Amino acid sequence: MAPEPMQVYGDSRSGNSYKVRLLCAQLGMPFEWHEVDVVRGETRAPAFLELNPLGKVPVVVLADGRTLTESNAILYYLAAESDLAGRDAFERADILRWMFFEQHTLEPNLATVRFIVRFLGDPPERRDQVEAMRARGYKALDTLEQRLAGHDFVANDRYSIADISLYAYVHVAAEGGFDLQRFPCVRAWLGRVARQPGHVRMEKTSSP
Repeated sequence: MAPEPMQVYGDSRSGNSYKVRLLCAQLGMPFEWHEVDVVRGETRAPAFLELNPLGKVPVVVLADGRTLTESNAILYYLAAESDLAGRDAFERADILRWMFFEQHTLEPNLATVRFIVRFLGDPPERRDQVEAMRARGYKALDTLEQRLAGHDFVANDRYSIADISLYAYVHVAAEGGFDLQRFPCVRAWLGRVARQPGHVRMEKTSSP
């Protein structure tokens, strides 16, 4: 009898949720998807808060009932037995530093601006906040552009979960008003990531 697939709770429009779907597709990991609408407040429902008291997607419930939250921690766990998580301690550390950069420097700005502009309708009272975050987002993209000048992928010169982590929100940055024409190395990297075997697009919720 085949083992029970893991359960993945996420919003199809969320870059953090997309990371998990993309990795599962590329590793051929079966899963059952449960759509959670962030905009409608479904992450604040009591049933969801039992899964993650922080009220954030994604959440993964493993076949043995254990629960994982935080997108990059999920990526690291699921990819641990593959080369996508690194081949030795140094490679793993190089991958992790870019995943930390994604969560602390890039995602808070690109993802939040995208959410405000695309899903909240870019309200005038938040324009100053958006412009401040957009400026910080451009600085993060500058850092990524510098890294990708002369490198095909962000860590260890090989495709990894660091690329998946960064790709999730960079490839939809234009939805937040970011001009990626300024970043030729980033745009070339986006194409390389999109051509990786098993790649799936955002907002498709069926399992592989």
